[in-house]
Amino acid sequence: MVTQLLKRQFTTQDYHQMVVAGILSDDERVELIQGEIVKMSPVGIRHASCVKRLNRLFSQVLGDRAIVAVQDPVELSNLSEPQPDVALLKPRDDFYAAGHPQPQDILLLVEVADTTIESDLAVKIPLYASSGIIEVWLVDVNEQVVEIFREPTDNSYQNIQKFQQGEIFVQAFADVIIAVEQILG
Repeated sequence: MVTQLLKRQFTTQDYHQMVVAGILSDDERVELIQGEIVKMSPVGIRHASCVKRLNRLFSQVLGDRAIVAVQDPVELSNLSEPQPDVALLKPRDDFYAAGHPQPQDILLLVEVADTTIESDLAVKIPLYASSGIIEVWLVDVNEQVVEIFREPTDNSYQNIQKFQQGEIFVQAFADVIIAVEQILG
């Protein structure tokens, strides 16, 4: 007879209370994914460099048209609060002091991957799609590819494109053209 282990799912409220209680520290590299607290991979040099490049690029080309959030939490549901590498958010005067951004606030999420490409494709991309995130970029720093996911469905995206060169744009800002080489370095 096989015994199934029972798991307890944590809510975002539970997750935040763990920080207040000192069970999790503010700077601990974890995120809440579908009710489970998941340890995040260490950030490698190429990963960090790409995130810095994206931050600078988006800040320069978009100015006040979007808030650029770097490795900050987004609250997708009562059970999921991931920390994407970069998020472009709708501008708000309070800069989201009243609460973490939610799906309707998100214009673009970017995940930069060096060691996490498989888990990003298997876990995070479907999570983002099921949450209705309109556009996600997955930057694979090893393969030097930017994969763009648009048109979310239940747990996937209908429009998926890969770029190693050329020009791309953020769907919410079609007038802003970005060279793939600017992202990949």
